[in-house]
Amino acid sequence: MSRSVKTTPVGIDLGTTYSCVAAWFDQHNRVEILPNEQGNNITPSCVACNEKELLVGEGAKNQITRNPTHTVFDVKRIMGSRFNDTSLQKDIESWPFKVIQGSSDKPMIVLEHMGANKEFSAEELSSMILKKLKEAAEAYLGTTVRDAVITVPAYFSDKQRQATKDAGALAGLNVMRLINEPTAAAIAYGLDKISDPNHPQQKNVFVFDLGGGTFDVSVLTISRDGTISVKAVGGDTHLGGEDFDKAMVDYCVQEFKKKQKKDISKSARAMGRLKVACEKAKRDLSSTAETSIDIDCLCDGIDFSMKVTRAKFEDLNARFFTKCIEHVENCLRDGNMHKNNVDDIVLVGGSTRIPKVQQIINADEAVAYGAAVLAANLSGNGNKAVKDLILLDVTPLSLGISADGGYMSVIIPRNTPIPIMKEKNYHTLYDNQVSISVRVYQGECGETKDNIFLDEFTLYGVPPGPKGKEKNEGLL
Repeated sequence: MSRSVKTTPVGIDLGTTYSCVAAWFDQHNRVEILPNEQGNNITPSCVACNEKELLVGEGAKNQITRNPTHTVFDVKRIMGSRFNDTSLQKDIESWPFKVIQGSSDKPMIVLEHMGANKEFSAEELSSMILKKLKEAAEAYLGTTVRDAVITVPAYFSDKQRQATKDAGALAGLNVMRLINEPTAAAIAYGLDKISDPNHPQQKNVFVFDLGGGTFDVSVLTISRDGTISVKAVGGDTHLGGEDFDKAMVDYCVQEFKKKQKKDISKSARAMGRLKVACEKAKRDLSSTAETSIDIDCLCDGIDFSMKVTRAKFEDLNARFFTKCIEHVENCLRDGNMHKNNVDDIVLVGGSTRIPKVQQIINADEAVAYGAAVLAANLSGNGNKAVKDLILLDVTPLSLGISADGGYMSVIIPRNTPIPIMKEKNYHTLYDNQVSISVRVYQGECGETKDNIFLDEFTLYGVPPGPKGKEKNEGLL
């Protein structure tokens, strides 16, 4: 049934594999997840082209095995990346669709549309997914949707965040704010708890968010007065369910090669069908100890059938589970918090249904829910708990400049509460130097070449004098 609200700010979880949109309803005093045209609460983050039309969401995902080279998924992993980034090059090797190098090292996705090849940026493809969610929200709400809060992984760089904003603008959205995914999940968790009269003055919450393509962890303190203070964030923008699927696919490819003496890794159609089957097997293994992968005529008329146990799945992905543990420990350390001081743990993301993940840390819609709460807060809507919400966040990555020799001179360390302004003194490098070129980077590596370049500017008006004598302040 169509419903209406006076204002329509929405919260959007733009995910690697699935996306979701939600809104606050004053008349119900709660957030509601808004279904798509198929009636589902989550929409596949897929875009596809065929001879007649461009498909987004369910329609794109449903034809992936028939049209693998022109169906794009994992767009979130391309957002804000450079074509020559090592992690992106590894992804390109496994994707059936074509990614080429555009101007300024920008990756471009090539799709055949209406009989001609067309290049799309990751922002353009993401905007199509966002527009699909926007249209679903408008159909359900019965009004125009303009304002949105969009979630991003806590460990997204500035370039990745800007790319997300650009995608929102292309979709016709006014992006009110970007919010870190684990922080949004904490809002969803904390809203009901804050109004509880038995809620302690402060509660320490650890958010473990393992989705389709990204992994985020966050330590937060939720106070009774509605303040949510982020203490530390961490994670990996290339760790999630897609990686678990790929490990299983690679294993199946090797098994097929061993038995049939055929390499199917170059067959886009065979790899697409195998990926779908492995994703299903992964889901099955969350509720059963053993399952089978059966595909008729996988390659050259040869059937493929293999049993997979949960133990084998865990062995294939052991390195990823180890990474999860490392990020948890690092986040707790950065937040100066011992695990015994954590009051509650919030599990977010479809990949947290994997039994091994639940053992490590001893829901698909929570992130969009939290984003919708923040959207209502920023628009002046919602009940008292929503209006009283105060969010104190931190910088996910260190910010600094390139110093002598190309090393990273950090000015604002990671996990510094924001907003923040910090300064550091630097000396001239040679006699009578009258200007200084400053290159700003983001990241944790010792050398700037291994970090993310953000921008550069030149500081003029330096008084001439012997090198090392004149001091200048670097301010971020």
